[in-house]
Amino acid sequence: METSFEKQWERITRGADDVFPEEELRSKLKRSITERRPLRVKLGVDPTGTDLHLGHIIPVLKMKQFQDLGHHCILIIGDYTAMVGDPSGRNKTRPQLDHEAVMENCKTYQEQAFSILDQEKTEVVYNGSWFAPMGFQDVMKLLSRMTVARMLERDDFAKRYHSQMPISIHELVYPLMQGYDSGMIRADVELGGTDQKFNILVGRDIQKDMGQEPQAGVCNPILLGTDGGEKMSKSLDNYIGLHETPENMYGKIMSIPDSLMRMYFELITDVPLVELDAMKRKMDEGSLHPRDAKKRLAQLVTTRFHGEEGARVGEAYFQRVFSERELPQNMEELPLGLEQLDDGRIWIVKLLREAGFANSSGEARRLIRQGGVKIDGKVMTDPDLDWPARDGVVLQVGKRRFAKIRLQG
Repeated sequence: METSFEKQWERITRGADDVFPEEELRSKLKRSITERRPLRVKLGVDPTGTDLHLGHIIPVLKMKQFQDLGHHCILIIGDYTAMVGDPSGRNKTRPQLDHEAVMENCKTYQEQAFSILDQEKTEVVYNGSWFAPMGFQDVMKLLSRMTVARMLERDDFAKRYHSQMPISIHELVYPLMQGYDSGMIRADVELGGTDQKFNILVGRDIQKDMGQEPQAGVCNPILLGTDGGEKMSKSLDNYIGLHETPENMYGKIMSIPDSLMRMYFELITDVPLVELDAMKRKMDEGSLHPRDAKKRLAQLVTTRFHGEEGARVGEAYFQRVFSERELPQNMEELPLGLEQLDDGRIWIVKLLREAGFANSSGEARRLIRQGGVKIDGKVMTDPDLDWPARDGVVLQVGKRRFAKIRLQG
């Protein structure tokens, strides 16, 4: 275990948006070093889907920092909380999942978590191990630990209540379940995004009620997406997926606004803060081009998830396609049969859906109106266009997605 409090504190608070209560965490950390007793660090993940992106993995990277300092890390797989669904930041009830779907999603979450964490040094616990055996009396006892007034202190619940938007009873139970997890594993510290602060505070209340020393919280900021303005989200198409190819990951990182570089460097890489400060000074002075700093960021992030060879592939692809304005060498082909055409034409919105470049007609129309769709280098601007299909032309959406049209039949 690292025995310097200053070094541990600097590492633990790197990129953190909120540490609370700060004095309690300082005290816990000093006692941990003096007694050579690792802190019990909790991170709960709800496997509600399989398409993970960089935003999902930020708390895991924070847990890795604790692990590298010698602390005991406990990854709670929320197989029961996932069936309820975390209401944090939502203005409507989340659809409930069945347990079978949740357990299937668990495989993806653990695979990604252990690409970062040391699996042999990580304790994995499913919260179904204590929730599944509960009887009705046990559930009533858990519910009695919290008042409705306390729950309505949550911003998202309060806004929905005052806007007369429905709040399901099971949503009110979620913070209690997450808090009970902390008591069951006797957590010293809980990690999460800033949207988890209320849930972490509920955990402190429940631990006190269970006669335990309450946990401290370390919350990271919510990672902004490639548009630079909104939370990273698949629905907003501003995300960088963990399963993306090295070419796409590298290219998407190169597309983020310069203003996001510091956040990405702090949260996803291990570049020392003093070095980041020096980098900023050089960019402000004009001795370092932001593009070169961003290339370093793209290389580090792509290496983290795809290895050094993946980063080389991503960089080479970016250089060839974007810097040198060449088309990709290995481009996907999009076969179009006669049955998909109407007198040799196809609605351009349908073409984007057929290519898999848009999930809906609305998304396709938006891409076209924004000037993000090209055919053989020509920008398409009319979402009502019936395009006269031609063999061998290149369909391009955004800066990174290409497909060559192949007519069949």
